[in-house]
Amino acid sequence: MLRRAAVLAAVIGLLAGPAAAQKSGGTLKFFHRDSPASMSILEEATISTVAPMMSVFNNLILFNQHEKQNRPEFIQPELAESWSWNPDFTRLSFKLRQGVKWHDGKPFTAADVKCTFDLVLGKGQDKLRLNPRKAWYRNLEDIVTEGDTSVTFIMKRAQPAFPMLLASAYGPIYPCHVPPAQMRTHPIGTGPFKFVEFKPNEYIKLAKNSDYWKKGLPYLDAIEWTIIPNRSTQTLAFIAGQFDMTFPYEATVQTMRDIQSQAPTAICDLDDTMVSMNLMVNRDKPPFDDPDIRRAMQLAIDRKVFLDIIMEGKGTIGGAMQTPPAGLWGLPPEILQTLPGYGPDVEKNRAEARQLMEKHGYGPQKRLAVQVQTRNIAQYRDPAVILIDQMKQIYIDGDLDVVETANWFPKIARKDYTIAGNLTGSGVDDPDAYFYEHYACGSERNYTNYCNPELEKMYEQQSIEPDQEKRKKIVWEIDRKLTEDAARPMVYRYALATCRYPRVKNVTTMVNSIFNGWRFEDTWLDQ
Repeated sequence: MLRRAAVLAAVIGLLAGPAAAQKSGGTLKFFHRDSPASMSILEEATISTVAPMMSVFNNLILFNQHEKQNRPEFIQPELAESWSWNPDFTRLSFKLRQGVKWHDGKPFTAADVKCTFDLVLGKGQDKLRLNPRKAWYRNLEDIVTEGDTSVTFIMKRAQPAFPMLLASAYGPIYPCHVPPAQMRTHPIGTGPFKFVEFKPNEYIKLAKNSDYWKKGLPYLDAIEWTIIPNRSTQTLAFIAGQFDMTFPYEATVQTMRDIQSQAPTAICDLDDTMVSMNLMVNRDKPPFDDPDIRRAMQLAIDRKVFLDIIMEGKGTIGGAMQTPPAGLWGLPPEILQTLPGYGPDVEKNRAEARQLMEKHGYGPQKRLAVQVQTRNIAQYRDPAVILIDQMKQIYIDGDLDVVETANWFPKIARKDYTIAGNLTGSGVDDPDAYFYEHYACGSERNYTNYCNPELEKMYEQQSIEPDQEKRKKIVWEIDRKLTEDAARPMVYRYALATCRYPRVKNVTTMVNSIFNGWRFEDTWLDQ
């Protein structure tokens, strides 16, 4: 009898425990690192927009928000109830969820899916002002609807990894009936929170969507993002308890230490991220149109110094794709060490770099003066200063020129720079996204204008390959070639922390995409 009672009590506890633990209500408060150019995820290339806006939208499919690594097996249905491929991976069909409403009360249908991707492909009547991920979908031929509840993506060729692109936070579905101009200032979604207001340089406010299609969610009443550009002020305000969470991946090793010493109850997740500090060189501007000059700059970089000064030895060194184990596709160390500038003998590398510069007439008496541009936030400025110092070792004298966030991405998309210290993060850890977005000929986000017809064929080869181990070998060869060509030299990858107080429940930070994990539909506050 006692045993039956114990089993019954355990069952009741399992059934009642989670429901009793979760509390509804409250406002989740963040500081925000800067003032984004707009609220439109499809038009922006920064987490400054994605993090606050991800909870306004839904995707067709989405990575599990509580798995730290984005992987194909962790993709789950959202606006789509189910999906299936045809045998040759050229047609991907979705059965859509019924009864979903946009925040203005209009019904969600298959037409909205088609409108969204026609917009990205540039086929719609309306146009995006910026279209940073158009290159992701260059293999997408058409989107065909079947009534209101089914939609099929038709590919030009096989692309087995295509669902990875759709599952990223960069894959929200937009409404047909709301023009892009309004989506920049007052977006309408189907997500757990409704957009309320964006006041530039002050705040972004969201409110609970009481008619959310997932019944009982969200738990929170609101989310507020207060814009505080100064890192010291951000940290002090968080320590003082004014915010529940830091901006995602904004706490450095140093600020995390301050937080943990002065707010010891705070929980800080320090993760290797897909955010890489990289050197961008405008290949169309002399003398940087010369491969010798670009190779010299690649050889001059001492990556360990960046990690020691900025990361206190944390972070990782890698090629184009994120380093394992956090990344799924990065080069193994034994290959990386053989590439230009990655060997341990920094002085030998720099001696070779000076010889290349001297070959073209530069030296102690004839130095090359340039402006080095970067975005006006600390994560960009700090490494840019070290980069300028290292370039002095090979007769290049740089002056730092900082650019505000609203102007940064349009400026480098126009190729309006000579040398830039940039941060790059991919929306999803998959070669189809990363290579086509950052290195493919003609991509809006290919900021250096690197174009290699040989590699274009290899991009397609790896994209078609369904065997993941065979695909990885092709990806490594592409990565090796990009590094040898100094296409966009990767300096290091940040290890950054997201901190929160214990009252914040059910949030998971990701290790191979900074852009995912901010839906907040089942996040709650224990207060």
